[in-house]
Amino acid sequence: MHVRMLTGGLATACLVSLSLTGGQALAAAPRVADAPLAARVLTYDASGSAEFRSAVNRGAAIWNESVDAVELRPVAAGQRANIRVLADNGWPRALPTTLGNGTVYIGRQAVDEGYDTIRISSHELGHILGLPDRKPGPCSSLMSGSTAGTSCTNPYPNAAEKAEVEGNFAGALAERAPAGRAGVIVD
Repeated sequence: MHVRMLTGGLATACLVSLSLTGGQALAAAPRVADAPLAARVLTYDASGSAEFRSAVNRGAAIWNESVDAVELRPVAAGQRANIRVLADNGWPRALPTTLGNGTVYIGRQAVDEGYDTIRISSHELGHILGLPDRKPGPCSSLMSGSTAGTSCTNPYPNAAEKAEVEGNFAGALAERAPAGRAGVIVD
């Protein structure tokens, strides 16, 4: 995960007056530079993703490599996950509930037709992170989904997609849903 550094945003604003015998001295408060901003951590449960588990883990890792504002981690035992990932025989789809929460289905129908499992995983996780489909679209757009064709194996978000996720999670609250994004997104 990249750690975004806060630079120049916090300036030395306070002076502390020290009273010394025989005069006064002023000492500046220490400057807090390069303080890391914490990423919003979302957990995912891939235990129901069957043969696609490694693709789901790779898709989450790709998002972690690509953005700073959010980090996807496997859920710890006994905890409730933000994101459930399941395998089924249908078409891949995401059911976001609120920003960063929902269920992803890695459908075997698309895999049987030749679509790349890691691209599917990254794409569907993109919906949970607040991104809509961008169809039709080129292979360079992760959110173009199936319209890029079965030969497209690019699992990485482009610059605009990364920026949108960064914006979605910059100061976002766990309960806030992206406008118009709740519901089923079938790819």
